[in-house]
Amino acid sequence: MKYNGGTIIGEALARHGVQHLFTLCGGHISPILIGAQEQGINIVDVRDEASAVFAADAVARMTGIPGVAAVTAGPGVTNTLTAVKNAQMAESPLVLFGGAAATVLKGRGSLQDIDQLSMLESITKWRTTIKTVKSLGPVVDKAFEVASSGVPGPVFIEVPVDVLYDEALVREWFMKESGADKAKGIGGRALKLYLQAHLYRQFNQPHLEVDLPSPDLEAVLPGRGGRIGSIADALRKAEKPALVVGSQTLVNKSDAAPVVDAIRRLGIPVWLGGMARGMLGRYSDIQFRHARTKALRECDLAIVCGFPFDFRLGYGQKINRKATLVSANLDPEALKKNRRPTFPVQKHPGDFLIELAEAMGNHDRGRWDPWFDTLRKRESARDDEIIGKAVREVPEGLVDPLRFFLRMEEKMADDGIIVVDGGDFAATAAYTLRPRGPLRWLDPGVFGTLGVGGGFALGAKMVHPGSEVWLVWGDGSSGYSLAEFDTYVRHGVAPIAVIGNDASWQQIARDQVTILGSDCGTVLRRTEYHKVAEGYGGKGLVLDDPARIDAVLDEAKALAASGVPVCINMMVAKSDFREGSLSM
Repeated sequence: MKYNGGTIIGEALARHGVQHLFTLCGGHISPILIGAQEQGINIVDVRDEASAVFAADAVARMTGIPGVAAVTAGPGVTNTLTAVKNAQMAESPLVLFGGAAATVLKGRGSLQDIDQLSMLESITKWRTTIKTVKSLGPVVDKAFEVASSGVPGPVFIEVPVDVLYDEALVREWFMKESGADKAKGIGGRALKLYLQAHLYRQFNQPHLEVDLPSPDLEAVLPGRGGRIGSIADALRKAEKPALVVGSQTLVNKSDAAPVVDAIRRLGIPVWLGGMARGMLGRYSDIQFRHARTKALRECDLAIVCGFPFDFRLGYGQKINRKATLVSANLDPEALKKNRRPTFPVQKHPGDFLIELAEAMGNHDRGRWDPWFDTLRKRESARDDEIIGKAVREVPEGLVDPLRFFLRMEEKMADDGIIVVDGGDFAATAAYTLRPRGPLRWLDPGVFGTLGVGGGFALGAKMVHPGSEVWLVWGDGSSGYSLAEFDTYVRHGVAPIAVIGNDASWQQIARDQVTILGSDCGTVLRRTEYHKVAEGYGGKGLVLDDPARIDAVLDEAKALAASGVPVCINMMVAKSDFREGSLSM
């Protein structure tokens, strides 16, 4: 292959340790794919551009290296917008390449030529367009720096088609398409000279450095002196401490072990959310999954790490007003939004926990025993309630979701990775399934996006090809990315998808029917999703008998282990396990 802009990008990606590039092909970006492939990077082509970004997002979360996707111009870019916004709100470092019309034709009505930068402005940390070939390498380097630094997030690089192909070919295209090669007279010669000058600059002009300020990752607000020591003193005096750990605690942390060790040494009752689920393994004597809100109302010291005071924490208002409140977050805005903490710390939450554990040393945890006893009684009572609901009688031909998940919990491999994509069914899974370890749980994050599942499962399998990946889909959300079964088959990956088929957008129907008295727009069919998966080359299984749960799970595990992606279409019985879902 000739050395061209795609080659330069491929070399830059290899320098940054990129192993997978997710894409849906297009003529505007073909050299990027070939250039990356020449560097040994795995090119993973999907069936929808959003899935490419979701897969790159999953890779970023699980490896700490920015995920990379490349899509063609125009509709290729616009199809990624929801996925890019999801990555922004999940604080995932991501680099997205978007094709574009030739530099000389911008704004002239070329194929798929739109103002892409304006659309990406509010949902990316940085966005830029390439104008010269020699800018390609430095801009990619800058993109990786920006995506990973400070509060991580997505970056968009627009790459016009004429900076990707080799100079001789581009020169030939320009002259032929413009007619300059055959033009006569003063006007024709002027056009030819103009294009020659433009091409010379495009291929020879040195790169002008893009200088962006680097964020101060060590800032502590307000004031800097003695903050960790003061927090440690407050923790030693606390009778009812509570620790809430969110996704940002593991951002850019490919090795979670030091943070996990710090949490264990602190020994505070802890609730894990988002990507932090699984940090302490399947079981831990300090980890709780239930009654978080009640505990935060009663605690006398709360430490919130990498978790903003948004609707999930009642905008901070459900935390005891008299409690000492500590918040560690990379984002200074998140530190002061809705509830001002006693100790706001602008720092990577994982690093903060490590430093706090060092400051605490071998402290006496005995004063917290009565508090632990109270929390464990609540935890046990809720677990017993869930088990009790799981054994209820259901109509023939249907399966109780709780009963299924309790069996899946026992059957899942020790290296299992859980991907959740849905509303009611996925939320039920979150109450019952226990991730086996750090970075083994993938959910959309605070944006609550449907459609992440196909891409997330793909990304997880690329990072951990030998691990068991379980994709928990609602029947509604499965429609967004079920076509990625075709991708799984083509690229030799085999997740196990479980579709909770209750023929309803049930999470919406719960409140809509109760409040408004109508199921309008929430009714689906008990579609044969297993046949759809088989049409794409996977294996479909139907589960409509509670007595067959174990047998179907065993068959799915065996098929996946042999390299066949599996779709379990489970006919789900209606449940009152979750009574409402509307959030303001």
